[in-house]
Amino acid sequence: MKKDSELIADVQAELDWDPSFDDRGIVAAAKDGVVTLAGYVSSYADKWAAENAAKSVAGVRAIANDIEVHLKPESQRTDREVAEAAVHALKSTVTVPVEAITVIVNEGCVTLEGKVAMWYEKNAAETAVRNLWGVRSVRNHIEIKPKVNAGDIRGKIRQTFQRHADVDADKIQIAVTDGTVTLDGVVTTWREREDAEIAAWAAPGVMHVKNRLSVHV
Repeated sequence: MKKDSELIADVQAELDWDPSFDDRGIVAAAKDGVVTLAGYVSSYADKWAAENAAKSVAGVRAIANDIEVHLKPESQRTDREVAEAAVHALKSTVTVPVEAITVIVNEGCVTLEGKVAMWYEKNAAETAVRNLWGVRSVRNHIEIKPKVNAGDIRGKIRQTFQRHADVDADKIQIAVTDGTVTLDGVVTTWREREDAEIAAWAAPGVMHVKNRLSVHV
């Protein structure tokens, strides 16, 4: 297991290396594999990108993202402008059933509500609004109400795991109850933990995923 000082150095190096956002206002701390990101960025997209970069570092077991979004004057918008931009972004994304989604904006915080059939539609909606100017945060409260019968969800998920080179299906226990999938077991990286959850969400009939996988290096 990495020392906290080594983990901080690796996370900071990953933040410095990633060219997709400005990390000069971000400070990383770590304790027993739990990384805390603090400081400020100029957009919600940068806050999300910083968290995503930290997830890729080996040894990271959990992340607390306390980064604040300080919008630049030129990027600030009224809630009405943000709401209109969000609706337009959803309409422009082919994988989003825009008629099923409601957008609520309060002081730059975008809340998405509604019901969709699959997890990828919920995820696509959040991705569509994440990079808009004026957005300070995104809360994805979209529910998943599948149109198909769940069937043998466990078998479909295990097949998906076996197709993913980064996920060892034999180390993961899968329980399914009324469309809720619970993942238990041990993985070696935070990214593998995330890949397992994504694979679970991809199975037809899944309404909720409880990811109880622990990361042990």
